[in-house]
Amino acid sequence: MSEHKDIVLKVWQLEFSYPNAKPLFKGLTLTVQAGQRVGIIGPNGAGKSTLLLLLNGILKAQKGSIEVLGEQLSKETEQKIRQNIGLVFQNPDDQLFCPTVFDDVAFAPFNFGFSAQQVKAKVQQALREVGLNDFENRSTLNLSFGEKKLVALATILSVEPRIVALDEPTSNLDAKHRRKIINWIKKNGRTCLITSHDLDMIYETCPRTILLNKGQIIADGPTQLLLRNRQLLEANGLELPLRFQPFEEDER
Repeated sequence: MSEHKDIVLKVWQLEFSYPNAKPLFKGLTLTVQAGQRVGIIGPNGAGKSTLLLLLNGILKAQKGSIEVLGEQLSKETEQKIRQNIGLVFQNPDDQLFCPTVFDDVAFAPFNFGFSAQQVKAKVQQALREVGLNDFENRSTLNLSFGEKKLVALATILSVEPRIVALDEPTSNLDAKHRRKIINWIKKNGRTCLITSHDLDMIYETCPRTILLNKGQIIADGPTQLLLRNRQLLEANGLELPLRFQPFEEDER
């Protein structure tokens, strides 16, 4: 990691627990530099999705601090930070609720106070970026799951966030739309935080990977090293990416 890049995200001594549950995070600390693509992996229940919800202010930490682009997350800065760190949920149906694709993609910029002319331009640019140029007037009810994933991504791109947080972006996708998401991640140029069980996708898109388990950072380093470490992965409920698994012929 270059020491000359700006730090755009600081998480310091974060503590969080759900009601009537054991603490999930106890003193979680990490930093992310501008332009980094960071994979966040771990078994179910490790805290991956919860971390993204905390960064976006949807969930509130009990202790610690979150700083985005030099601003500490608080009730006063929440709206600005949500514009700067766009969160795409795992299930696009949690993000899409308007009659048309245009309305869904326009919802955030309208709420952030942009003019109708600005909103139209932002919607068109966001849809172009995800390859859905002619989708403005379509109903989201008639889209495929993969198309819904791309529209959900466009809904946060329409406010031009500096950081994009993607929760399981390739889950349940066919090969065509999985490749579209991967290609977007690789070429978009923004800081990206990506939680996923798709370790082959993480290997291809994220130079840095953080391994979470039981609310703690178990490992944080170069993806090419971390995702080849069978012992580390298996000790934390994961398997090697498919590309590194030995081919075994069926025994007959």
